[in-house]
Amino acid sequence: MPGLRRPVRTGRAAAVLAAVLLATAAPATAAGTGSHVPPVPLRVATFNIHAGAGQDQVFDLDRTAAALRGLRADVIGLQEVDVHWGARSDFVDEARALAQKLRMRVFFAPIYDLEPAGPDAERRRFGVAVLSRYPVLHAENHEITRLSTQTPAPVPAPAPGFAEVVVDVRGARVHVYSTHLDHRADPSVRAAQVADMLAVLAADRGPKILVGDFNAEAGAPELAPLWHTLRDAGPDGGGTYPAADPVKRIDLVTVSHGVRVTAARTVATEASDHRPVVTDLTVRRRGR
Repeated sequence: MPGLRRPVRTGRAAAVLAAVLLATAAPATAAGTGSHVPPVPLRVATFNIHAGAGQDQVFDLDRTAAALRGLRADVIGLQEVDVHWGARSDFVDEARALAQKLRMRVFFAPIYDLEPAGPDAERRRFGVAVLSRYPVLHAENHEITRLSTQTPAPVPAPAPGFAEVVVDVRGARVHVYSTHLDHRADPSVRAAQVADMLAVLAADRGPKILVGDFNAEAGAPELAPLWHTLRDAGPDGGGTYPAADPVKRIDLVTVSHGVRVTAARTVATEASDHRPVVTDLTVRRRGR
């Protein structure tokens, strides 16, 4: 089906907003009414897909899709997503292709949006995304502090690539954010990114779920401010990087007050250099 485009709020949001693609039109179940409506289940995952290349460095988006399908998640945050980026991913629009393979909606939030490789080519984009089985009520690409990998002598500056979607989970309006933090050993940029993300979350009400590749473990000092607002959904879920024999847990699902965690685990896969994290949650039908 054709993609849906959503309006972008001004303010902290970046100017560039990709389409929310509706790959299947399954309606959401209507929420009950009254003051004692039970919470609803929601399975959320995060996966750095390594631009569709596996541990073997071979690009195989069908393998990526199979790994995602196996998670049986309702909402999935993706990182390292190529959209017509280059030869490494056959110039494929990975966000749209994965949504179609999985029959899910998708919102793609580019970090980089570069000129086409040739006169008849598409713009080259790289960023994060959110896949959802539930209706997407709002989608936004926020700016956070970044240190570019595409320019010489970069300096920290606001740049897009922090995705937010509001999904209607059977009457519960849930904010889901997908992020990819700086990979460098110096934690200062990640610390600034954490502050920027928390400012975005503070402007939103209702259940919040922040997922992504944090490039730091949960106990890192630069992530400490997160834990005043959120909690780590899978502290015992196992390592995520490198996928073949993980020694670090840098891919996280974090949740706000009002979101209950019932299970969390990492999943072994050869489809990326990271392992995905999948969590079973319940959310309340209130807030916006």
